[in-house]
Amino acid sequence: MKKVGVAILGLGVVGGGTYNILVDNKEYFKKTQDVDFTVECVLEKNVQRAIDLGLEESQVAKSIEEVVSNPNVDIVVEVIGGVEPAKTFVLKALKSGKTVVTSNKELFAKHWPELETEAKNNKAGLFFEASCVGGVPIIRTLIDGMQANNIQSIKGIINGTTNYILTKMANEGSSYEEALKEAQRLGYAEFNPTADVEGFDATYKLSILSSLAFNKKICIENVYREGITGVTKEDIAYGKELGYTLKLLGIGKNTKHGIEVRVHPTFVANSNPLASVNDSFNAVHLVGDSVGEIMLYGRGAGALPTGSAIVSDVIYAAKHEDFFYTSFDNSPNGNKQTKFVNDFTSKYFIRLSVADEPGVLSTFSGVFSKCNISISEVKQTACENGKATVIIITHESSESNVNKALAKFKSLKVINKVESVIRVED
Repeated sequence: MKKVGVAILGLGVVGGGTYNILVDNKEYFKKTQDVDFTVECVLEKNVQRAIDLGLEESQVAKSIEEVVSNPNVDIVVEVIGGVEPAKTFVLKALKSGKTVVTSNKELFAKHWPELETEAKNNKAGLFFEASCVGGVPIIRTLIDGMQANNIQSIKGIINGTTNYILTKMANEGSSYEEALKEAQRLGYAEFNPTADVEGFDATYKLSILSSLAFNKKICIENVYREGITGVTKEDIAYGKELGYTLKLLGIGKNTKHGIEVRVHPTFVANSNPLASVNDSFNAVHLVGDSVGEIMLYGRGAGALPTGSAIVSDVIYAAKHEDFFYTSFDNSPNGNKQTKFVNDFTSKYFIRLSVADEPGVLSTFSGVFSKCNISISEVKQTACENGKATVIIITHESSESNVNKALAKFKSLKVINKVESVIRVED
């Protein structure tokens, strides 16, 4: 039976979950995987935390050098998060020839080329299943399950915090601020929630996933990003009346005009399976030219779901000597020949505050016509204090044409304010 030593860098929520899975399922892995895993050491400042998990004080390393010089450590698991000191620690592990398993999407999205180069140079493995979508095996699916396909699109709910907030706003009529506070109370959102609510977390993940899906390096700078901080419960309620559910989506498309990658709030039709993905759950929808549609669904965060993905990588690394490295040009700035679509097309939900007087509809309809935008649906709400709310759903239109129309609206006296603009996916 193969014996494999593991070191864990960081014993927070995910690190603790990873440790528990490795220890609690040790005999099961011996029986089903023919591998005997042992947690040789951990790197953790809080020694008591390690002891409370069941480790001996002698197993708590005092430095990364102590970890990487340990001849019994074959695989190093990094679950510290952030760029530093995680990057330094991972590079030292790879330079020592240790295989690395990481859940760090920010580190990976920003420094993948450097990490992979070091792994190649030292014939070490570099695994990152847990960096995207928690316990959902999306990366293994892309690498080992979809090779027969040219993947045409990847679309998903890839951040559990924002999905919880939007679900609460939709189901309970909460404001964004109220839903965020509840998410923080439950531990879904950090004290500083910027990475989640402004779309950075989803951008890191979409950069990684779309690179694998389209076999081209997609830098985070190539991803259009918009968060949910401007979303209101009124928008969600109006969308619900029209048969839509609001989600923060990561969308990647491989089109004949180039690669399109974007993260933003999106109304999805209630008939779309993504509309029914609620709370902190995640889901990813793939379209391949051979297999057609595939959807993966599950918990996107948490100690055991993310730990499950990490241990899956640990097992895979222990049983496969030929490590995976990217076949595309994985340089820091990507391949300059890769074309990106910036002026993408979409349907749009537009909410206007307008004057309650004759001719208003024809006025903004004329602007849309001049900007080559076709209207699919118009809904006007009850009037109050001489003002009315108009909801417009457009047909597929280009981003540039919509922006032209919105700019023209500013000069129209009958339009008091453009309250919101949200893209729509059927």
